[in-house]
Amino acid sequence: MIYRYRFISEHRAEFGVKRLCQVLGLRRQGFHEWVAAESAREVAAARERELIAMIASIHAQHRGAYGRPRITAELRRRGRVVNHKRVQRLMREQGLAGITRRKRRSLTKPAAGPVTPVADVIRRDFTAEHPGRRFVGDITYLPTFQGWLYLATVIDLHNREIAGHAIGDHLRADLVCDAITLATARGLIRPDAVFNSDRGVQYNSGQFRAALAEHRIRPSIGRVGSCYDNAVAESFFATLKTEIGTTIWPTRNQARHDLYRYLHYYNHDRLHSTLSHRTPHETRTTYSHHQAA
Repeated sequence: MIYRYRFISEHRAEFGVKRLCQVLGLRRQGFHEWVAAESAREVAAARERELIAMIASIHAQHRGAYGRPRITAELRRRGRVVNHKRVQRLMREQGLAGITRRKRRSLTKPAAGPVTPVADVIRRDFTAEHPGRRFVGDITYLPTFQGWLYLATVIDLHNREIAGHAIGDHLRADLVCDAITLATARGLIRPDAVFNSDRGVQYNSGQFRAALAEHRIRPSIGRVGSCYDNAVAESFFATLKTEIGTTIWPTRNQARHDLYRYLHYYNHDRLHSTLSHRTPHETRTTYSHHQAA
């Protein structure tokens, strides 16, 4: 039907609408109604082109990591009311898709010899009513042509913010101590907070226990061989390695540079599904404003 209406529209000056409608077996009223709706169709098409451009821009801005849920959330944050099914359709038509996370290789090496037992305070409850109270952390590796680079993190369970981190070319206890020190120096860990980790040798070391005690932080350690006891840290590393976009860096300095950029992006710009598609920094500052009020 639409194609016949278009044919009439293109040839009506030559043959006339009445004659063309008779030949094609159409009503003139139907054709005129179609013509009247043409302007509305052009407006709708222009709006769809604008929406496609916004989706492509958001997708590129977040290095291709955002899929349909986060792009829909970001559009709504920008004041664009849109259905997630429409976003999914347009992304599919434009060949856009989010990044699927890769599996993480574990670095955990249990401490050798007897260690002072530490209870699992977190017990897989990865929530926190207030910021600065409950944290998890872990270490991951980043390959470069100059050798491995290691990242230790301190993650706040209230808003999933990377409160502290340390990057080094070694796996000594200094690495995890430096991450804790940075988080406390930023004022993001409150006294009597809990820090949960796996049973790696760095986290079981006397040096790390002393660092926690110095900052009045209680240790918590998951069970042997259970990655689920530290699932938030595992999940962050899987996201990092998927979204940062480099398999192996030419130098450690380049890897450091990319890590710093990504950590800032993660805390300040990346929407987090656990936080109702808000950023970690936004969640913390919103909490502070509510407390002040």
